[in-house]
Amino acid sequence: MDERYFPQQSSLGVGLRRRCPRCGYGKLYQSYLKVAESCDHCGLDYSEVDTGDGPAVFIILIAGFLIIGGALFVEVAYRPAYWVHALLWGSLGILLPLMLLPPFKAWLIAQQYKHKAREGRL
Repeated sequence: MDERYFPQQSSLGVGLRRRCPRCGYGKLYQSYLKVAESCDHCGLDYSEVDTGDGPAVFIILIAGFLIIGGALFVEVAYRPAYWVHALLWGSLGILLPLMLLPPFKAWLIAQQYKHKAREGRL
């Protein structure tokens, strides 16, 4: 057990920066969405981190709401050609989830750490 003191970190802050939920300094990800084995600063073990499909589901809902709402607004307000819709919303449909997924997954990991969420045990 690590006896060092670490002040409580903001879940949102470490999520946006993609940092360790305990110390706020070490990298959380080894690559784009692959969580590292442990924190390279404080040594926190990430082996029990499991966000499952939660981040993807939330991002699909959020991005879908923004993209469909934006497409409907642009269609009603400006009536652009179909190729403009395809170019604009097709690009956003790919880029928006890719940009939102890593910080959202990091935020969920920070929430798990903050609330000491663990798998059910008997």
